[in-house]
Amino acid sequence: MTMTLVGMPRAIGYIRVSTEEQARGGFSLLDQESKVRKYADLHELNLIDIIADEGASAKTLKRPGIAKALEVLRNRQAEGLLIAKLDRLTRRLKDWSSLIDDYFSEKGGCKLHSVQDHVDTSTATGRMMLNIIFTIAQWERETISERTRDGLKIKRRANERCGNVRYGYDLEIGGPVNKRGGAARLVENVEEQAAIATMKALREDGASLRMIAEVLEKNGIKTKEGLTKWSAEAIRKILNWKVA
Repeated sequence: MTMTLVGMPRAIGYIRVSTEEQARGGFSLLDQESKVRKYADLHELNLIDIIADEGASAKTLKRPGIAKALEVLRNRQAEGLLIAKLDRLTRRLKDWSSLIDDYFSEKGGCKLHSVQDHVDTSTATGRMMLNIIFTIAQWERETISERTRDGLKIKRRANERCGNVRYGYDLEIGGPVNKRGGAARLVENVEEQAAIATMKALREDGASLRMIAEVLEKNGIKTKEGLTKWSAEAIRKILNWKVA
């Protein structure tokens, strides 16, 4: 902790990067720390400390860094939380609503300072604006997710490769290629398709997943990875796989 500056409101700084962001050298911890310190100086905040979560997703608040920063607020060691950008704190509307209720409301008594987003959480209007911002951000993420999911469905229907090659298919050698030059279209693997038909028939007859695994192993049928042992989970995924 740094030395307390009498008369200046105290703030605890929080910075975060995810693994993906670190890999592509994006909004780095050093960059965030620099912005946070400059903001504190400009707005005359007593920045008592900066806590970091390195390689942590904003999908949950179960992160050691944010937990420690919120503890500082609960113990009244600081009156505000200072971040470089709102999405450093959370990307979930549910978590954000909880943070407002518990910390950044009249009841919570703390203030949120964001370098990039100029919103005053000490007022009802400011808190409403933050809810709107997060609602729109969540809608954008869900829209992107839906588009991605729909795009994958189209590819699957066209027998195009989507990630790992699933059981029952092989990559078509000499067929279309993807942007990296690899085979992009799938063709049926006759032996694996026959194994899938066996799995379905046994399941329809009431066999358990473990019983199906035993039949496959007894008949020398191998997994996609060439293993002779089958797990119930592997069979479940194969039987439950759908194009759409």
